[in-house]
Amino acid sequence: MKPPRFAYAAPATLDEVLEALGVEPDATTVLAGGQSLMPMLNMRMAAPRVVVDLNRVGELAGIEAGGERVRIGAMVRQRTIETDPRIARRLPLLAEATTHIAHVPIRTRGTVGGSLSHADPSAELPAAISALDGRMHLRGADGDRVVAAREFFLGPLTTAIEPGELLVAVDVAAPPPGSGWAFLEVARTHGAFALAGVAAVLHVGSDGAIDHAALAMCGVGSAPYVATWLPETATGEHPDEALFEQVAERVRDEISPYDDGHATADYRRRVAVVLTQRALLTAAGRCNGGGPS
Repeated sequence: MKPPRFAYAAPATLDEVLEALGVEPDATTVLAGGQSLMPMLNMRMAAPRVVVDLNRVGELAGIEAGGERVRIGAMVRQRTIETDPRIARRLPLLAEATTHIAHVPIRTRGTVGGSLSHADPSAELPAAISALDGRMHLRGADGDRVVAAREFFLGPLTTAIEPGELLVAVDVAAPPPGSGWAFLEVARTHGAFALAGVAAVLHVGSDGAIDHAALAMCGVGSAPYVATWLPETATGEHPDEALFEQVAERVRDEISPYDDGHATADYRRRVAVVLTQRALLTAAGRCNGGGPS
C-alpha cells in the first residue's frame, strides 16, 4: 500500500519545528526514525496533512550525562543508547532494555523520543524509562513543561503530548552507585514485540538491606505498569526469594493484561510473575559489583 498524500517539512532548528507544528496542530505529525510512522502511513492507519521531519534538527540529538540525572535528546538513536559508554556506566538498565528492541537495523534508525511518543504498550523503552523515574520535556508555542513518566503514558499509542507540542528530551535519575539492574522479557521470536517484560533496579546498603527499589513492566496493560508501592514494601528488607515471591504475587494481582493474537491475558499474567522474580533476583545479584546472574 501507499501512504496518503501529505505536505512535507524538513526544518533545521527547533524553533522552525514548532512553527511548522503550529500551523495545523491537529493534522500534523513528526517523523523521527520512521520505524512506526512509515508502516502506519502505508497501511493508512495514520493520515496527517503535514509531516514534519526532525532528522535535520541537531539540537534534539544530544546526551548530557554529567549531573545527577541524565538527559537524552528525543532524536538520540536507540543504537546509541545501546552502545554509548556513558549510558552503560550510569544507566545500564536502559542499555540492556534497548538490546531487546527489534533488530540492529531498526535500532540504528529508531529514536528514543519516537518510541516514547508512540507509546506502544509492548515497547521496552517506556517501561525502562518509567523504572528510572523518567521525566518528559515537552515544548510548544506556550513554552516548556515537564511530565513524569507515570503521567505521560495514557494508554495504547496515547500520551500527554498536546497538539502543537513536541517531546524534545527525557531525563532520568541515575540509580545509586553499586545498584543492580535487569531487563527481562518473553517474546514469540527474537526481535518480536514483548508479550511481557520487566525492568528492575535495586540497591543494597552496607547492612545488606534494600534501600532503593524500582520495578516497571511492559506488555501487561494499556500503558507501562509501575509498582509505585515497591519502595515501601522492599526498603529495609533483605533481598531473597521469599521477598521477591511476595512482590511477584502483588504484581500478579495488580496488572491488567489483555488478550490479543499473540497471547492470552492469563498467559501474560503468568509470565509477568516469573519474570518479576527473575528480574529482581538478577538485579540483586548485580548489586555492588556482582556479575550478571
